[in-house]
Amino acid sequence: MAEEYDLVVLGGGTGGYVAAIRASQLGLKTAIVEKSKLGGTCLHKGCIPSKALLRSAEVFATAKKSEEFGVVTGDVTLNFGKVQERKNNIVEQLHKGVQHLMKQGKIDVYEGIGRILGPSIFSPMPGTISVEQNNGEDNAMLIPKNVIVATGSRPRSLPGLEIDGDVVMTSDEALQMESLPKSIIIVGGGVIGIEWASMLADFGVEVTVIEYADRIIPTEDKEISKEMQRLFKKRKINVVTSAKVLPETLQKGDGVTISAEVKGEVKAFQAEKMLVSVGRIANVEGIGIENTEIQIDKGVIVTNQFYQTKESHIYAIGDCIGGLQLAHVASHEGIVAVEHIAGEKPEPIDYRLISKCIYSSPEVASVGYTEDEAKEKGFNVKVGKFSFRAIGKALVFGESDGFVKMIADQDTNDILGVHMIGPHVTDMISEAGLAQVLDATPWEVAHTIHPHPTLSEAIGEAALAVDGKAIHG
Repeated sequence: MAEEYDLVVLGGGTGGYVAAIRASQLGLKTAIVEKSKLGGTCLHKGCIPSKALLRSAEVFATAKKSEEFGVVTGDVTLNFGKVQERKNNIVEQLHKGVQHLMKQGKIDVYEGIGRILGPSIFSPMPGTISVEQNNGEDNAMLIPKNVIVATGSRPRSLPGLEIDGDVVMTSDEALQMESLPKSIIIVGGGVIGIEWASMLADFGVEVTVIEYADRIIPTEDKEISKEMQRLFKKRKINVVTSAKVLPETLQKGDGVTISAEVKGEVKAFQAEKMLVSVGRIANVEGIGIENTEIQIDKGVIVTNQFYQTKESHIYAIGDCIGGLQLAHVASHEGIVAVEHIAGEKPEPIDYRLISKCIYSSPEVASVGYTEDEAKEKGFNVKVGKFSFRAIGKALVFGESDGFVKMIADQDTNDILGVHMIGPHVTDMISEAGLAQVLDATPWEVAHTIHPHPTLSEAIGEAALAVDGKAIHG
């Protein structure tokens, strides 16, 4: 028996379930098809569990230096089983919350693998969804007027570098570790690799990061990368850049050994475990794309600015379309797609205005152009920079490394980008994001009175520094 819907969302991750909620709000009869658990990668294998572990690592690191704050605790030990238990409890609580939101929105949830069918007795257009249900019942047939593909992504590996899930892992397997290794090699110094490096170092693991580019977190501003590398060195994290890993040299036995070509010289690296963190691959296989006119380019689904594919009634959002593979991006893409379906005439997303965060220690957050990007685009750039060392609240926290950097256009005085590294900057970046959305100038940010003592004072001071007027710098 077939069930008709205004919208069926293929994938119940952050982008998918947010799209479903917005569709429900707009009065569309909606269903979600999810092969595993609602919440997807972000809730179960990404954002939330990794940040739970990072928080435990932060508490552990703080407790070990508590005497600096006048708090004498004696020997501080780590119960990693408890760390994992806390992580799992947080994930479960949020999972129940998403399930409640589905019931509240009267959104039907089908648990199983959904595939898009071509034209059939159910519909003259491709888009009918056949659901191979997890409970073993006959396939459910869903006939939607519109479809949103939100199937997400999975960790990528290097050709020839086999993931065994034990000694050689991706972040998926690393999140399930029952005990910590004494040492680890992290292949890839991007966002995920740097978060894991920071976390494991705080847990007391000996960490080596091997990065192909000439600097870690290469998508961030160069000064941010340089500061992160300096602070990692201070924490005895071994960072090797301009290094091409040679998968054929992988040896497993008593731990793992692999070689990399570093600036023309082959060097061997050894550790107990290896984490491969070299990006993600869109999940576009096995969902019936071949039964449609949907175009795939470089492994991702091609859409227009409203996320329509070549099949105008089938949309795609999130990691499966490439771009910024971030949960908050997928959510907003889902909202735009649904509002377009409903005839609401949404504004397309300006990706330059989206804030990005790295939850390492120290944290990193950014919005807009890097200094190099702004110059490449022909802007006449002026820069203000302000260190957390001059911020009272940072000294109170005991976390005074890092800075806020603001980039502006010399000709128009518009803010072009803001980049931060330091304490709690992921919670502060939204002020800069709002400033960019409102097309603010450094003068306007500087004349927003920031309360004292707060970390946010660094933003106001950086804005003043753009024109050489910083008070405390």
